[in-house]
Amino acid sequence: MAKGNNQKCKLLYLIKVMESLTDDEHSLTMSEIIAELEKHEITAERKSIYSDLETMRELGYDVIGDDSGRYFAYLLGERTFELAELKLLVDSVSASKFVTDKKSKSLIKKLESLTSVYNAKKLDRQVIVSDRVKTMNESIYINVDIIHSAIAENCQIRFRYFNYNSKKEIEYRRDGEFYYVSPWALIWSDENYYLVAYDSQDKIIKHFRVDKMNKMSLVDAKREGASEYKQMDVSEYSGRIFGMYAGKTERVRMEFDNELAGVVIDKFGKDVNIVKTGAKKFVVSENIRVSNQFFGWIFGLGSGAKIISPASVVNAFNDELKKRLE
Repeated sequence: MAKGNNQKCKLLYLIKVMESLTDDEHSLTMSEIIAELEKHEITAERKSIYSDLETMRELGYDVIGDDSGRYFAYLLGERTFELAELKLLVDSVSASKFVTDKKSKSLIKKLESLTSVYNAKKLDRQVIVSDRVKTMNESIYINVDIIHSAIAENCQIRFRYFNYNSKKEIEYRRDGEFYYVSPWALIWSDENYYLVAYDSQDKIIKHFRVDKMNKMSLVDAKREGASEYKQMDVSEYSGRIFGMYAGKTERVRMEFDNELAGVVIDKFGKDVNIVKTGAKKFVVSENIRVSNQFFGWIFGLGSGAKIISPASVVNAFNDELKKRLE
């Protein structure tokens, strides 16, 4: 008969022991399970533990009997997340510029709790990402939650928008006045979160970097700009704005060397219309928000990329190159 101070929690502690101390390479004998439970002031007979292990199976836990060793043992096999999946999630959190260093460590610690203590050590080796600049705005998670709530509740939000100056100090736009906008979507682009929202004051759709917002709150007013938002293709909008810097939209014709096909597809997607112009080159025409970031992308591809038309964009690109030379 089971004895001890935490008997009502015996099954929960057994699950915890199996989750943290067993995996495909580590198992526990019945004696070791009993010893682990005693650390939690739980004593139990073997028969009751056999019954609890069977209950775990009925609840969906992959309890496996292991007879490969000297003594029969038990381990937890398949889990909600496989080790490879956890490594992928840990790498994503570590590499994400959007997630602060403090929050990264907190999230990774939680991910480690989803596997055994032995596999958690393997995840520790995945944490380091060299030269990764993290966001400094801890309120970003609250901002994202407020934005999702506003979209779900069909209401507006307000916030203050800022940049950093050369002294690493916050400088607010509009002299610190609040922006009042109607949020419609969140976009992940160039390792940053952007809010797509309708600005009633300027009567246009704009985008804002979420990590440059603070003092955000819901506003008791219905969202506006529904018709303007329906007219835009959000995926195309994010794909054609280089670095999410706004500019005049132009139908730009560009020529590339064949070796850059992968780069072009990565940027514009597999649906991009590639037209061969010879044995070594192809042409692409896309609606582009023309900005210095777009010019920088073209320049970074070297002599294998060229803007063909319109003439206004070609001239603007040449003028920008002359400025850089100066």
